[in-house]
Amino acid sequence: MQTRLLPPSLDFCPTSDTIAGLNRTGRRRHVAKTPIWQWSAVETAAAIKKGKVTSEEVVRTHIDHMHKTNPALNAVVVDLSKDALKAAKAADRALAKSKQKGDEVGPLHGVPVTIKINIDVQGQANSNGVTAFKDNIAPGDSPVTANLKKAGAVILGLTNTPEFSMRGFTDNPLHGLTRNPWDPAITCGGSSGGAGSSIAAGIATIAHGNDIGGSLRWPAQCNGIATIKPTQGRIPAFNPSATAERPLMAQFMSSQGPLAREVRDVRLGLEVMAQRDPRDPWWVPAPLKGPKPKTPIKVALAKIPDDLDTDRGVIALQRKAADHLADAGYKVSEVELPALNDVWQLWCDLIMTELHVLQEAQMRATAGADFQQTLDGFLAISTKLDQIGYMKAISERSRHIRSWMAFLEDYPLILTPTTVKATPEVNADLGGDQRVKDLFWNDLRFISSINVLGLPAAVVPVGLHNGLPVGVQIIGSRYREDLCLDAAAAIEKKAGILVKELWARN
Repeated sequence: MQTRLLPPSLDFCPTSDTIAGLNRTGRRRHVAKTPIWQWSAVETAAAIKKGKVTSEEVVRTHIDHMHKTNPALNAVVVDLSKDALKAAKAADRALAKSKQKGDEVGPLHGVPVTIKINIDVQGQANSNGVTAFKDNIAPGDSPVTANLKKAGAVILGLTNTPEFSMRGFTDNPLHGLTRNPWDPAITCGGSSGGAGSSIAAGIATIAHGNDIGGSLRWPAQCNGIATIKPTQGRIPAFNPSATAERPLMAQFMSSQGPLAREVRDVRLGLEVMAQRDPRDPWWVPAPLKGPKPKTPIKVALAKIPDDLDTDRGVIALQRKAADHLADAGYKVSEVELPALNDVWQLWCDLIMTELHVLQEAQMRATAGADFQQTLDGFLAISTKLDQIGYMKAISERSRHIRSWMAFLEDYPLILTPTTVKATPEVNADLGGDQRVKDLFWNDLRFISSINVLGLPAAVVPVGLHNGLPVGVQIIGSRYREDLCLDAAAAIEKKAGILVKELWARN
């Protein structure tokens, strides 16, 4: 990606401390600095609304930081800096008018965010990482884009994804490979790998991503950040550029969501993205905060299946997260999850059957060799169902959801690994069919299983293993994202904001 040069930035980098430190003459005095790009979304929004900093200052700082860090990462592959500066200046004018009138501005007014390149942003190409779709210009905004804009957010750019967003590793022939800011040799995950890499690097405050088999939670794990895969129906989805509807089970398994460095920013992103849009018939007007559960809240610490090959250091961090929850007042017990293996296989069989019947021919005709190799690996570990088998599988899905809902009545939260192994190398899924099976059946079994159930699941970092981030997954009952995020915040309070250790290295 070629980076466009912008006008010179401010003559110094405004920070939370310099903004707070105005002397009586109105001149800024230099004190200990926390750069703007390191602020949380919550802090940034509050500073803009209070007039401590302008949106233009914030956005310029983030653009400057993006232009310094992104060339080594290739996380943001469509640079919208010029449009972002215009939007920031408009946000400052709008804020001034709102103060005169006594009106409120949106919860992300003037705050920089990014959008994954597989949803529509009006006037931009929704390529989904596919060279053949590089000119697929969106005629309008997707619901998530529209909701972010209505909240006042400023879009810095579009982030990378693998072809068709169907790999757990972010690389494609159109935009190339995205690197992990912790270590360029390991994967940034996928398919929201560009989003995850950009957030860990401090390029924006909140990134949009989506998740059909772990595509929010896996990049969060790889990059040491937080996220929530919401309940199916929580955040509306639709692409005006689409020429056909997605297969039914793909619609039910896919969720849009936010990635951020801090849990409070994930919560804010969820609130903004979850606003109603009539174009999604599956959107549900469920409250974002549910009834208070009985205390102490019971947490099921997932028992690791005997057939999994695990890394002891990674599993030890999962146990550490359980200790953090216990210290915060949760009641944690190790419990075997209901039919985890069967649920994972059901996810794989349903999604691959739909893809084989309705999408494979087009994908094969337009995708590169790496995608085709990974697709072969997925098809090899799935059962391509006939008509009767597909109908029975959908029925089985309802039975499994009912079973997990009953389980979640006893244990309102489930704590699992995101992965049972250390984060693998770049493009590890290109190692053949057996490598694909090892990655997705062994390492990531706890992640992909949850998509077929439509349940919410948060990921939060818990620590470092051999210098690289490890997260844990917290699963809740339908539309109880609030409980998932509360528990994630309790872990974060003990574990800290992990990316600060990354920034301290640089």
